[in-house]
Formats: sequence, structure tokens, C-alpha cells
Amino acid sequence: MAVIEIESMEFYAFHGHFREEQVVGNRFLVDVRLEVDTTAAQHSDELSDTVNYVHVYQIIKEQMAIKSKLLEHLAERIVSAIKLALPEVQHLRLKVSKMNPPVGGKMTCVSFTLER
Repeated sequence: MAVIEIESMEFYAFHGHFREEQVVGNRFLVDVRLEVDTTAAQHSDELSDTVNYVHVYQIIKEQMAIKSKLLEHLAERIVSAIKLALPEVQHLRLKVSKMNPPVGGKMTCVSFTLER
């Protein structure tokens, strides 16, 4: 088993519980960790024998464009879409971070992590 990680994908999106978040938007970072058997690709040097991370990025980008009130809901949609499109992924870990969340205090981000 091998690990493919795509880190710090940045999106400007309109997720949030508060109306202002859905109008003004915010910056989000997404990290994904995929566990996949890459034995064939290690020997063949062919993209068709592994997970194409461009495809993974496109799946995440599509889901990020659909508004959600909660990071939990957004993460579930992304994980489900990846698992549906790429059944060869044995395990995945997704982290979604909302930068500068409106919580009444100064912080870098709030994050939600989901594994399946």
C-alpha cells in the first residue's frame, strides 16, 4: 500500500452557517491523503495504473463549488464523491480548513477531518 497526498489546495468558497459567509465567502484549504495499491504503476510508469491526482483535484473543486452550511457536510460530500469515482482508494483522510472563521476571536483556521 502506498500513500498519495495532495496538500493545501486553496479555494474561495461560500460555505458557512451564517448568511454573511454564504454571501461574502471565505478562503478554504483542503488536504487529502489516499491509500492506494500503486504496485502496477511503480513498475509500468503509466498513469493509468494509479490514481490521477488531477482527477482527485477536479472532484474536490466541483464539491467546493456547492454551498454547505457545515464543514462536516462538505467533507462528507467530498469523501463520498472520491470513493464513488475511485473505488481503488482503500482508505482516505480529508481535512477541510476554513481560514479566518467568524468566531469572535483571532485564529488562523478551524478544521474538520474525516476518514473512510
